[in-house]
Amino acid sequence: MAKIILGKRPKNFKKTITVTMLEGGEGSVEMSYKYRTRTEFGTFIDELFNDAGVKPASQDDADVKFSLAEALKKTLDVNADYIMKVADGWNLDIEFSRDSVAQLCDELPGVALQIIDSYRLAITEGRLGN
Repeated sequence: MAKIILGKRPKNFKKTITVTMLEGGEGSVEMSYKYRTRTEFGTFIDELFNDAGVKPASQDDADVKFSLAEALKKTLDVNADYIMKVADGWNLDIEFSRDSVAQLCDELPGVALQIIDSYRLAITEGRLGN
């Protein structure tokens, strides 16, 4: 087992996302994610919300505690932009580009949401294993 060393942050990390495809079989994609600390991820999300103009409806606790999923529903084409900001590659047979990510989000929105969620979990909870 490797010893934990603080202050030696990786540039990126890889995670394989496996999902049930529409026809019932399984599909997977290995993503190369950009590393952020938990604090940097919080700043990133705040910037995303500000850029999208997403604000709570009121200052009531229920409205203030909105989720990333709710914010993404309220914006157009944000899934592809989000993936481009958190990832720097994949193992698919198509080039990792804004257009191909948008195609993935359009054709397989469940896969896109799994990619988004796996990044959030890895950064906020440290789940780096497959």
